[in-house]
Amino acid sequence: MITRRSMLKGSLASAALGLFGGAVMPFNALARAPLAGMQAPGYYRKMLGNFELTALSDGTIDLPLDTLYKNTLPEHVEERLAEIFQLPTTHISVNAYLLNAQQRLILLDTGTGSLLGPQLGRLPDNLRASGYHPEQVDDIVLTHIHTDHSGGLVLNGQSVFPNATLHVPQRELDFWLSRDQADKASEALKPMFREARNALSPYIESDRLKPFADNAAPIAGVVRSVLRNGHTPGHSALVVESQGETFVYWGDITHGDALQFDDPGIAIDFDIDSAQAIASRQAAFADAAREQYLVGGAHIAFPGLGHVRRDSDNYDWVPLNYQTPL
Repeated sequence: MITRRSMLKGSLASAALGLFGGAVMPFNALARAPLAGMQAPGYYRKMLGNFELTALSDGTIDLPLDTLYKNTLPEHVEERLAEIFQLPTTHISVNAYLLNAQQRLILLDTGTGSLLGPQLGRLPDNLRASGYHPEQVDDIVLTHIHTDHSGGLVLNGQSVFPNATLHVPQRELDFWLSRDQADKASEALKPMFREARNALSPYIESDRLKPFADNAAPIAGVVRSVLRNGHTPGHSALVVESQGETFVYWGDITHGDALQFDDPGIAIDFDIDSAQAIASRQAAFADAAREQYLVGGAHIAFPGLGHVRRDSDNYDWVPLNYQTPL
């Protein structure tokens, strides 16, 4: 008697013969294809209470961490990076975050724009791929004014976000727009002053720049700040809370997700005040581990979302478990 099960068995047997015997079901050779050479669009989305949070990739940059890290030895950096299968010059993500707070669309940092090479400057395209457009952004809040956080404000001298109000720590404006500070800056730092002025100018000229004070709320009831200075004079973490859930975008508290968690005393050449940056990092780690909130890092492997926990070597970064949104 022929049954559904016996028919299925026969089909499977024929398939097996075709695969392994080569006589029953011959396959044509696969056509050659060029390398695709691209990643999927760089965005990752999750809910935070009743807010929608979208991580946006601006791309990656190759940094020689063995020479950029301070208060350690290049050999130690090389050894620790090898343990996590990375080279001393490694790929560092540049991340930003988009918050749909229902009444407002808020961008936290803007990436690099056209200023740091072709591996970067991807944020506008990834914003569009995620379902939004630059024209829809109501507010931009900067953690600080380094080029990889503010460079994406403009393209060819024009505002990329024509309808957005820009919120910037007052300490950052006082430093980066100061002619006196620019004049006495090192040659390596001087271009950042010029890039800061160029990035902010369209927003200043259109009266769309609003400074905020230390530990103030740049967007009342939605985004508040915590001064974590040292990396730059006004570097601030940005805090978002909704329905009992908390997200803290801490900007440049770390560069990478390995050495500085085990040793918060490791600084980086980009710090304006290394000692204060170390103190801010220690405070940020302790707070995140104690409160167990979701953290976003500008330079932690994309999407840069996770938690901080204490371990036997100080702290540990725990990446967010991947989730398919409903």
